[in-house]
Amino acid sequence: MTEPRHEPMPTFEPPRAAAPPQAAEPPQAAEPPQVAAHPMPSEDSPGSEPLAALSIRGLAKRFGEKIAVDGVSLEVPAGSFYGMVGPNGAGKTTTLSMATGLLRPDFGTALIHGVDVWSRPLEAKKLMGVLPDGVRLFDRLTGEQLVTYSGLLRGMDREVVGSRVPELLAALDLQADAGKLVVDYSAGMTKKIALASALIHAPRLLVLDEPFESVDPVSAANIRGILEGYVASGGTVIVSSHVMDLVQRMCSHVAVVAGGRVLAAGSVDEVRDGSTLEERFVQLVGGGHRTEGLEWLRTF
Repeated sequence: MTEPRHEPMPTFEPPRAAAPPQAAEPPQAAEPPQVAAHPMPSEDSPGSEPLAALSIRGLAKRFGEKIAVDGVSLEVPAGSFYGMVGPNGAGKTTTLSMATGLLRPDFGTALIHGVDVWSRPLEAKKLMGVLPDGVRLFDRLTGEQLVTYSGLLRGMDREVVGSRVPELLAALDLQADAGKLVVDYSAGMTKKIALASALIHAPRLLVLDEPFESVDPVSAANIRGILEGYVASGGTVIVSSHVMDLVQRMCSHVAVVAGGRVLAAGSVDEVRDGSTLEERFVQLVGGGHRTEGLEWLRTF
């Protein structure tokens, strides 16, 4: 299990003493030494490298004797549509939970646009919207109340929240059910209202764990359109999914995770290396078609 690397602190030589003035010239006052400023890099600083939307460095998590995440490091470029794929139990959800502040890591750090998730949690959480796996909502609120509460919880102006909520509900085809209690929503409707709650404050980063699970094809296509428009305007989306074809068509970058480690990461074309993403995934993760012993299913 690897620990995060730490860059050494820069060292500075003390300024050299000014040479003594020549006798023929009047003495001049020595100028103060010039020290170059080193501001924290930001996406708004001209000439600086843009910060990654999410930078994961050596994240690790153990549950008892099981190592769930084993020193994962990952850079998610700002403005990318980033897919995270892996078999069940690969560590995807645990990694994303640690990266978004929902689960404390044993080792490692996670930065959202340069802001440490664990040392500066309030700042970091203003920058992101999260749709976690197995989301638990305040389901005794109506859909409209839940999204409104999510905006107010983030310190948004009530009038701004009031103008955004109807737009989100309409975009996700939930306006007819806005007054219904969330506890009475179907699984797909619950997923959509949770997505609306993650979008209400217009975050710079969206982290979505299986956002299309239980969602009907029409709603899924609509959600893809919303997310693609969000990325086109400069936002960043990280999506965990088991649907390889969807990730290949939708994402610009992808990471393949298995056994708590990143096996491959980069642009989709780099990772799939001329194969389909599904074929490359099977090559990296291992395994294949296991049909032995099922002859009784082929006796009709």
